[in-house]
Amino acid sequence: MAQPQKFFENLSGAGKAIGVLTSGGDAQGMNAAVRAVVRMGIYVEAKVYFVHEGYQGMVDGGDNIIEVSWESVSSILQVGGTVIGSARCKAFRSREGRLQAAYNLIQKGITNLCVIGGDGSLTGANLFREEWSGLLEELVKNGKIAPAAAKEHSHLNIVGMVGSIDNDFCGTDMTIGTDSALHRIIEVVDAIMTTAQSHQRTFVLEVMGRHCGYLALVSALACGADWVFIPESPPEEDWENNMCVKLSENRARKKRLNIIIVSEGAIDRQNNPITSEKIKDLVVSRLGFDTRVTILGHVQRGGTPSAFDRILASRMGVECVLALLEATAETPACVVSLCGNQAVRLPLMECVQMTQEVQKAMDERRFEDAVRLRGRSFENNLNTYKLLSHKKNISELPKSNFNVAVLNVGAPAAGMNGAVRSAVRVGITEGHKMFAVNDGFEGFAKGQIKEIRWGDVGGWTGQGGSILGTKRTLPAKYFDQIAEQIRANSINALLVIGGFEAFESMLQLAEARGTYEEFCIPMCVVPATISNNVPGTDLSLGADTALNAIMETCDRIKQSASGTKRRVFIIETMGGYCGYLSNMGGLAAGADAAYIFEEQFDIRELQANVEHLTEKMKTSIQRGLVLRNENSNENYTTDFIYQLYSEEGKGVFDCRKNVLGHMQQVTHRHLPTKPAV
Repeated sequence: MAQPQKFFENLSGAGKAIGVLTSGGDAQGMNAAVRAVVRMGIYVEAKVYFVHEGYQGMVDGGDNIIEVSWESVSSILQVGGTVIGSARCKAFRSREGRLQAAYNLIQKGITNLCVIGGDGSLTGANLFREEWSGLLEELVKNGKIAPAAAKEHSHLNIVGMVGSIDNDFCGTDMTIGTDSALHRIIEVVDAIMTTAQSHQRTFVLEVMGRHCGYLALVSALACGADWVFIPESPPEEDWENNMCVKLSENRARKKRLNIIIVSEGAIDRQNNPITSEKIKDLVVSRLGFDTRVTILGHVQRGGTPSAFDRILASRMGVECVLALLEATAETPACVVSLCGNQAVRLPLMECVQMTQEVQKAMDERRFEDAVRLRGRSFENNLNTYKLLSHKKNISELPKSNFNVAVLNVGAPAAGMNGAVRSAVRVGITEGHKMFAVNDGFEGFAKGQIKEIRWGDVGGWTGQGGSILGTKRTLPAKYFDQIAEQIRANSINALLVIGGFEAFESMLQLAEARGTYEEFCIPMCVVPATISNNVPGTDLSLGADTALNAIMETCDRIKQSASGTKRRVFIIETMGGYCGYLSNMGGLAAGADAAYIFEEQFDIRELQANVEHLTEKMKTSIQRGLVLRNENSNENYTTDFIYQLYSEEGKGVFDCRKNVLGHMQQVTHRHLPTKPAV
C-alpha cells in the first residue's frame, strides 16, 4: 500500500548512529544504496558507520566498523559490487556470534541498522532485532557493558533493502541489481545474434536466477527468444517435441537463428532439472541443428550499474534513513520496496514468508500458485511472452472483421519497434487484420498503408529508431486524405506510437470527429519519446534507454579527467521543455547540479552553485558535473553557464562543455515492462 507523502525537513538524526552493511551475494547498485544512506544520514545530522564485510565484520568488530564522512562515498555511484564488502558468516548464525555483534555495535552507539541483501540476510537481521534486549541483558550480566548503556540502547531498529540480481523477493517490483543484470544479458544476446545469423546456429543461453525465472523470462521477452525455461512455469508434457516443431517452423520461415533461454533453476513438471546441455543434445539429435551453449555466469553480476538501479538504490537509501528516524521500539522491521513508481515500506517478515511460499509451491508442483505468488508483474510478463512468441494456427484464431492501423509519430525512440511488434502480434492473435502505416500521418495521407503479418515483425525488438518511419507532422492539414484512406482500407481502429506529437495528433483527430465520421473509431496512444513529456504516464518508451546513454557518457567524461587537474564538465541534454533526462541523468551520474525548465533559476542561484562547487573542488574532489536541460532557461544558455563556471573557477578548476545531442536517440533496445522510476 502506498505511503502518504512525507517531508523530512523537520526530522533530525542528531544523537543517533546508523550502521550500513551489505550481506550475501553482491549486486550492481549496492554502492548507490550505501552512498544514499551515508549522505542522507549525514544530512539529517546522524552519525553513519560502515560495517565492512557484512555480518562477519559486525562480529569481528574493530576496524570493520568505522564512522564515515560525506567524501567517503564520493565516486562509488558508478562502481559495481559493494565497496564495503560482503561475506557469508557462519558465526552470526549462532547466538554467541550475535552476542559479540551486539557488543561491537554498543561500543559505537549504533542502534539503527540498514541491511542491504537478500531474504537470508534480512531474516538474520530480524532475528538479531528480536533477540536484542536478551543479548543486552546477557552482556550486562557478563560485565561487558554497563546497565546504563543497555538502557540507553534498549532497542534496535532494522530497515532492509533487497540487493539481488535474481528479483526473487516478494513485495517489491524490482530488486537492486536486477535491471543491470538484464542489461548484461541483452548485451550478450545482441552479440550472439550476429554470429548465430552468420552460421544459421541455435544458441542455448543459461542465465542466473537460482529458483526464480525473472531474468530468463524478461530477457526472453526483450530479445524475442524462441523458447524459455523457468522454474515457476515448467513446460507442458511432450515439450521436447513441441519445442523442436517450433524451431523447425521458424527455420522454415527463413529465420537464420534460434535463441533458447534457460534459467539455471529450470525444471520439468516432475521437478527434474532441465539443463542447457540437455536442451542442446535434444536439438542436435532430433533436428541436426548446429547448436552452441553459452553460460553467462557471474558476468551478469559484474559491471557498472544501470541508470535504473542507481536511481532505485538512491531513492531506497533515502527512504531507509527516513524509516530508521521514524522507528520506535514497537516498530517492526521493515523492508523498503518499489511499488509502481513509489518507494514504500512493507513488513519485512511478511515479505520473507511470501517469498518462501513461492519455493514451497514449486516443491509441491503448484506451479500456477508459484507464478501468482511472484506478483502481478511476473504473471503479466509470462502471459505476454506466451502471446508474442507462439503463433496460433489460422483455425485457432477467433473470427474478426476488425482492421487496425499502426503508425509512429514524432521523433524516433528506442522501443518503438518492439511496441509495433507487440501490437501486430496481439492483434493477429485476436483475429484482427493489422496494417502498417509508413512515415506517420504524411504516409497515411499518401496511402502508404499495407497489411503486416506475424513474421514481418520478427527480430524487431532489437532494432533502434523506427522501421515504419516516423514524422513529426500533425494530421490537421491532411484530414481529408486521412479520412479517405480510412474509408478505402476499412480501418476500424488506430494505434499511434510516439511522443507529444502523437498525443497532440490524437487530440486533433478527436476534435474533428464532428466533421469527419471516419474519425469516430477507437484511437490509442502508446507514449514513446526520450523526453518523457507525454501526460498520463510515469515513463515513456525510449526514456530509460536515453537515460542510460546520458549516464554512460557522463561516466566516460568524468573518467577522461582522471589523473588531470581539477575539472568541471557542463553537459547539455535533450528533452525539450521537460527536465526528466537532465534531472534523472544528474541523479544517476552523481551530478553536482541539474538545471531544468520546471525549476526556474536566476543568476543568484547560479552564483551560489559556482561558489559551492569551487569550495568543494578545493578539497580532495577532482571532478565536477553540471547538467543542463536544453530549454531550461533562454537567458542562461549552456554557453553562458560554461563561461560563468570558467571565470569563477579560475585558479581552482578548469571547465569543459559537451552537448550530447542526438546520441541520446541512437540506441537500440528498451527492456520491457520495467517499473518507472
